[in-house]
Amino acid sequence: MAKKKTPEQNGPKKVENPNVMGLRAQVLEQPITETLELNYMPYAMSVIVSRAIPEIDGFKPSHRKLLYTMYQMKLLGGSRTKSANVVGATMKLNPHGDAAIYDTMVRLSRGYGALLHPLVDSKGNFGKVYSRDMAWAASRYTEVRLDPICQELFRDIDQDAVDFVPNYDGKLMEPTLLPTSFPNVLVSANQGIAVGMASNLCGFNLGEVCDAAIAYLRDPGVDLLGILKAPDFSTGGQLLYDGEALAGIYRTGRGSIRLRAKWRYSKADNVIEIYEIPYSTTVEAILDKVAELVKAGKVREIADMRDETDLNGLKLAMDLKRGADPEKLMARLFQLTPLQDAFSCNFNILIAGMPRVMGVGEILEEWTAWRMDGVRRRTYHVCKKKEEKLHLLKGLKRILLDIDKAIRIIRETEEEAEVVPNLIIGFGIDQVQAEYVADIRLRNINKEYILKRVEETAALEEEIADLRDIINSPERIKRIITDELKNVKKKYGIPRRTEIVYEYQQEAEVQAGAAEEVPAYPVNVFLSKEGYFKKITPQSLRMSGEQKYKEGDGPFLQWEGANGDELLVFTDKQQCYKTRLSDFDDSKASLLGDYLPTKLGMDPEEKFVWACAPGDYSAHVLFFFDNGKAARVELSAYQTQTRRRKLTGAYCDKFPLVSACLLAEDQEMAVGSSDGRCVVFHTASLTPKTTRATQGVGVMAVKARHKVEWARPLASTHIVNAARYRARSLPAAGALLKEEDRGEEQMMISAEPPRTGGA
Repeated sequence: MAKKKTPEQNGPKKVENPNVMGLRAQVLEQPITETLELNYMPYAMSVIVSRAIPEIDGFKPSHRKLLYTMYQMKLLGGSRTKSANVVGATMKLNPHGDAAIYDTMVRLSRGYGALLHPLVDSKGNFGKVYSRDMAWAASRYTEVRLDPICQELFRDIDQDAVDFVPNYDGKLMEPTLLPTSFPNVLVSANQGIAVGMASNLCGFNLGEVCDAAIAYLRDPGVDLLGILKAPDFSTGGQLLYDGEALAGIYRTGRGSIRLRAKWRYSKADNVIEIYEIPYSTTVEAILDKVAELVKAGKVREIADMRDETDLNGLKLAMDLKRGADPEKLMARLFQLTPLQDAFSCNFNILIAGMPRVMGVGEILEEWTAWRMDGVRRRTYHVCKKKEEKLHLLKGLKRILLDIDKAIRIIRETEEEAEVVPNLIIGFGIDQVQAEYVADIRLRNINKEYILKRVEETAALEEEIADLRDIINSPERIKRIITDELKNVKKKYGIPRRTEIVYEYQQEAEVQAGAAEEVPAYPVNVFLSKEGYFKKITPQSLRMSGEQKYKEGDGPFLQWEGANGDELLVFTDKQQCYKTRLSDFDDSKASLLGDYLPTKLGMDPEEKFVWACAPGDYSAHVLFFFDNGKAARVELSAYQTQTRRRKLTGAYCDKFPLVSACLLAEDQEMAVGSSDGRCVVFHTASLTPKTTRATQGVGVMAVKARHKVEWARPLASTHIVNAARYRARSLPAAGALLKEEDRGEEQMMISAEPPRTGGA
């Protein structure tokens, strides 16, 4: 007997609504999963594949359609035309409105300055990438043409190097990719937000990218960091070099780099001039933040600040008060304002229609494979053209044997349609050759003309043989690409705009200078299990009621400290975030507080695990893992000379972390397992390690299918008979907890009361 189908299996269900404006209406019920699949997924995929994520040529579809339209309008090497003309013509390929197309053109323009190598040579007001409020002129007032570097984008476009597809209405053809002769995907900065994913590509210096691509073609295992030194940005500034962070970006395609403004001091006028700023900020954001600091009294050395940007370029001027130290002031401004900012990299690129986050090495691997295929297709196209010409010349060579015969055949043929068949029969040539011979003009039917054409045969045969060898030789194709890259570097290479700062010891002075300005007062710190942080002054705490927590959340850590104390925050991704209590606003017991994953900019799905105030870094940290091991790590392992915001590999990633504890002095610890056993041991038996990722030593022998569930100082437990559980040697199996030793242990294990996390 057949099973009865559920409503979900039967599909959408119609339900009558009897009271809709007096009429009977039908409401279509549809499962939410079906709605997502049928309605939302096509939209999401369209945004990812056809709009927001760049492809291996370095362009989004909107960029590619605009540039190809300008190429078709003969704007490569020609005179400029009104931007409105280009916008209108581009709508034949990109029907998303003139405003969106013009915005795309602005970002590619020389006037806007977002790219190291602008692709649109512009005339008129196109705004500036470093200004939030400077609007560009309307398209009817500005003029554009393609920049000369676009020759490298369209060099092979007419030689079958890339595929063409119909446009949205099927009346025109457009390229799926542009055959760039250099890795434009690494040169042109690009940013896009799709559905559920995003892409953020920084630019690199063209000369360095060409050198890196050449080196990769010769040796895929080459150290790219030694050639492609660091990203380069059109707004200049300084890049604070971090070899470890850059290596991570080059390897994974994710990470962040720190950028800093360039400035100079005029002693005669007592003025600081900022003339280059980080790519990721704007002059308005800087002015607003400095004004906020001055108003709050956190910066007292600035008498006035103004924007003096003109045709010569960006300039922010700060008048200083008498006696102000410009070095110390800028050190603090770098910490407190966007004058020093971070650029987050996310190298998400479409490869064969699928989004992939790739490191620089993978990008070069994909680009070289794609470019080699393009050169092979181009060579094959040229080879086919020459083979067709050779085929015609071979037919002409047959005619040379008896020109009079050819003339006689044509003259004696009564019908025009029979000329070609008669030539085919008379000389044993095919129809294509016969058509070619029949179309020769009367004045060219002489031996001299025919002999000259026939002489080309030998040269063509040599060229065709050479082209076929190129098609079948990857090494020769690589040499062709290498020569093209050298030519691009020689022709379009420019010096770096962003200065690389390798030595910046002044960072320690910056930290000290910033600390001097932090108001010193006592605070109480409260941390919940889910990572909500509150810093409350003693006065506010005395007047407060109970601490507020989200439903399902509760107290986890609390300690007394000072506003200027450092804070180490550990996560489930084995990372440690370093910050200061002063970076958090004073809170109240009635508020939830700051959510640490958001406040510290943690990675997606990264969760808070534990935190502490390191003090002078003389204490130790105890990490307890579910397999019964414990690691004792010196806090000095987390101390850095520079004010780094994040440390990777903060603890061992081999086993799940159960608990952590700050150890200022040796004491007894109690460890409990899921089978109700407990071990008490003295921390003096654990040797301190300086390696953060140490696996530790076994303290509890856990039985199969069981694991460690909790660990805390013996003094904070309800254990009465500690001698029963003390271990003579480690690891120990422990003893079953007696009822009198449990007390409220079970409730404590599940509720996790507040624990001290301070130094």
